[in-house]
Amino acid sequence: MTKAEILSKLPYGKDFLFVGELLHVDEDGVKGTYTFDKTLFFYKSHFKDFSITPAVILTETMAQIGLVCLGIYLVGKTSIGKGFGLAMTSSEIDFLKPVYPGEQVLVESEKIYFRFNKLSCRVVMKNAAGETVCKGIISGMITANK
Repeated sequence: MTKAEILSKLPYGKDFLFVGELLHVDEDGVKGTYTFDKTLFFYKSHFKDFSITPAVILTETMAQIGLVCLGIYLVGKTSIGKGFGLAMTSSEIDFLKPVYPGEQVLVESEKIYFRFNKLSCRVVMKNAAGETVCKGIISGMITANK
């Protein structure tokens, strides 16, 4: 499965898509980027005098690139492929630095395991300076779309 095919299968609309570019994907992990546009809706209200990216959005970005893109790749290589979704079941994230409007981040994910329809990954987000912004473990389950 190609990077373009993976991106085309992401189940998010443009207002909630936090995957910019996939740089690498294989059976063991994924690497991708996203730039937080200064006009994103949440910056108007998340600390109105000093905008930073909410932790829940950082987690979502890590999950979309590090878990969902990898899950699409892995499932696409099996017979389960059609009519599936990937729902996040747990996350344990340490937040170390803020991400400001306009910043680009790099997300790297390493598969811990993929079995019994559950995918668990070690995920790290870095800023343009190469500093770790947040890191942790995110897991999800493959579900049948109805």
